[in-house]
Amino acid sequence: MSDQQQLTKGIASHGMWKQRLVDAIENGKSEWQPETVCQDDQCEFGKWLYSCTPQDRASEHYPKVKRLHAEFHKVAANVLQLALNKEREDAEKAIGHGSKYADISSELTRSMMEWKKTLI
Repeated sequence: MSDQQQLTKGIASHGMWKQRLVDAIENGKSEWQPETVCQDDQCEFGKWLYSCTPQDRASEHYPKVKRLHAEFHKVAANVLQLALNKEREDAEKAIGHGSKYADISSELTRSMMEWKKTLI
């Protein structure tokens, strides 16, 4: 799979996390565990990031995307933990507009899109 395709898939899969978290907040349960979600090398995109070629790692975008990706997984795991603890109000705040989750998610998506543009 090309780097462009990996970035496209990464953008889409990380975008789906908001709905997964909303579902967990509503239901108080999830097929995912915070201990796994917090690890940035367990998702398909993370596995790709950690196995990138030296050329990919040399990209000016790589370190920022890698850092934001790790932060994304930590904040998503935090929201998930709140949801599983049935701390609905806190979980909703943690995922809502202006939250760390929202900010990191947006910044990660922007950074991945910027990297993708350089590959065209």
